[in-house]
Amino acid sequence: MKITVVGSSNTDMVVKVRRLPKPGETIIGHTFFTAAGGKGANQAVAAAKAGGEVSFIAKVGNDAFGEQAIQGFAKVGIDTRHVSIDPDRPSGVAQIMVDDAGENCIVVAPGANMSLLPADIDVCWETITNADIVLMQLESPIETISYLLSRAKETETKYILNPAPAMPLSKELLASLYLITPNETEAALLTGLEVETDQQVEAAGIKLLDQGVENVIITRGAHGATLVDQRGYHHIGSFSVAAVDTTAAGDVFNGALCVAIAAGERLPEACRFANAAAALSVTKDGAQPSAPSRPEILHLLQQQ
Repeated sequence: MKITVVGSSNTDMVVKVRRLPKPGETIIGHTFFTAAGGKGANQAVAAAKAGGEVSFIAKVGNDAFGEQAIQGFAKVGIDTRHVSIDPDRPSGVAQIMVDDAGENCIVVAPGANMSLLPADIDVCWETITNADIVLMQLESPIETISYLLSRAKETETKYILNPAPAMPLSKELLASLYLITPNETEAALLTGLEVETDQQVEAAGIKLLDQGVENVIITRGAHGATLVDQRGYHHIGSFSVAAVDTTAAGDVFNGALCVAIAAGERLPEACRFANAAAALSVTKDGAQPSAPSRPEILHLLQQQ
């Protein structure tokens, strides 16, 4: 189950609040903490804790945040040989507010993440080609992701894109993907369609298939996930839990999903494994600290 994650690493600065503020409003929070984050790093950690053999390709700054991030990756068994240090830019940071219902809003200052360049992909190419799955997001420069996917046909690797944060993507990029995993908002941006009802979700999935993606999984929060492929539509239900913090639930889903696919699970079963991991993650604070272990995921699956 070899998984290579290409993406971002941030330090999250989190404030817990009763409710999220309106524009121009100042409110008083009640808890502050820092936690390791960044979509790429979150997904790498989630995959490692779910049982994957993970390599991470990323850039951090020459600062305490970068040093702590690398130490954290190594602690969960991630291969950090390709987490390099940018001497000129700080490590990425994210400012996050989480309300009492577990909802959040996030602002990211990417820092060194934006210096992950196509040349870095060339340096790491052997690690990429040896992977069963390469998982990417869009907190790295789109030029780098596009370059990586332009070389996709050189390998037998499955390429999976979590298209977050949302942005328009070329048909050439989409056609290189084994799987794309947008949420409903991202699917709406990618397709130009409304994505709310089951029928609208299915229509968005079909449009992405028509653009060349091999498989589509649209994540739907508490409503689970919908798989759209050439065989039709498959809705995979969620698990009922008490949400504390939804930060990184999507990242945990993607990391766990890759582990299940790399282990040979069919996509519906892989989705169920990923839904269980995501459900467990929202019961804890923070991004990477909330990613569940493989035994925890399997225990929830056995219960329901």
